[in-house]
Amino acid sequence: MSISLSSLILCPIWISMAQIQQGGPDEKEKTTALKDLLSRIDLDELMKKDEPPLDFPDTLEGFEYAFNEKGQLRHIKTGEPFVFNYREDLHRWNQKRYEALGEIITKYVYELLEKDCNLKKISIPVDASESEPKSFIFMSEDALTNPQKLMVLIHGSGVVRAGQWARRLIINEDLDSGTQIPFIKRAMDEGYGVIVLNPNENYIEVEKPKIHVQSSSDSSDEPAEKRERKDKVSKETKKRRDFYEKYRNPQREKEMMQLYIRENGSPEEHAIYVWDHFIAQSAAENVFFVAHSYGGLAFVELMIQREADVKSKVTAVALTDSVHNVWHQEAGKTIREWMRENCCNWVSSSEPLDTSVESMLPDCPRVSAGILRAVNPICVCRQLHFDDSFLHLTTIY
Repeated sequence: MSISLSSLILCPIWISMAQIQQGGPDEKEKTTALKDLLSRIDLDELMKKDEPPLDFPDTLEGFEYAFNEKGQLRHIKTGEPFVFNYREDLHRWNQKRYEALGEIITKYVYELLEKDCNLKKISIPVDASESEPKSFIFMSEDALTNPQKLMVLIHGSGVVRAGQWARRLIINEDLDSGTQIPFIKRAMDEGYGVIVLNPNENYIEVEKPKIHVQSSSDSSDEPAEKRERKDKVSKETKKRRDFYEKYRNPQREKEMMQLYIRENGSPEEHAIYVWDHFIAQSAAENVFFVAHSYGGLAFVELMIQREADVKSKVTAVALTDSVHNVWHQEAGKTIREWMRENCCNWVSSSEPLDTSVESMLPDCPRVSAGILRAVNPICVCRQLHFDDSFLHLTTIY
């Protein structure tokens, strides 16, 4: 059994505390001092000392995983599902490994959107310069020219990106459960144009520039003794900083900074931008939205900002576990009335599918998704049926 560095450091302290607590009142002061010492120890930083390098593959093959014919992620050699706890007692390292795999899967889904669904990747802002940060969305060839109907997909918050509902479902279940691909293919088969939003791609990360402190030793006006003293202090400061950096960042992880994408710095901004530059310009007489979790909030914000335009083009909205709140978002009476007639929110519930669920908010109807866990839009919308008046959804489990 392996013993981590953090355990070796903390065990004597815990033992000392236990021994002191068995003593009399005079020992309280020592207990307080030891508690103070414990409070100053950063366990996350100690755990980093025990970690192997955060050097992960950049391909699925490098991880020795692949998607099988059923869209399930399986180990190439053993055929087993993905294992999160690859190394015991190294949760942070395992999490970093999981995140690295997740980034590969995000790129894999992007490829599927282009190759399997024949969607086009469109860079935004549309007038971006070469040097500024950019994001992108995906659209079908007829998204802007289809005269009849257009479907818009908005995922929730977190690590998911365009084409995904839930990264966890992609990794632990299959592509059909965790991606928007079944929606896209079915919609296109039924003659819809499709636009896939990318509301979490709000910034790019770049390495933070290192701050170089200019030496003052060249100041010829200062006496030599003063310059030497300042140089000595500067060297001592640098020595302490280097020591702290070695402790704080033993993996030498890069310090990153975020550069936000113009007019797309949040999911709400992104939804409004895509509406203004694409959806509002489309020829479709009927626009349908499917929005999951935070995507529902982004849609309500879009309604607040573009109420008349949305009402004139949007026919129906299917929400799944939407986190919107018409009070906090200050949606007006006319918006709430429109939502009651044109929106429906499928929520986690033990009630049978489509059973009405009570809501304290005066907005759209809430109905059961037929499941208690977080609603997966695929479970609710396995088959898509739209008409010119409202959105009808039936389920196949």
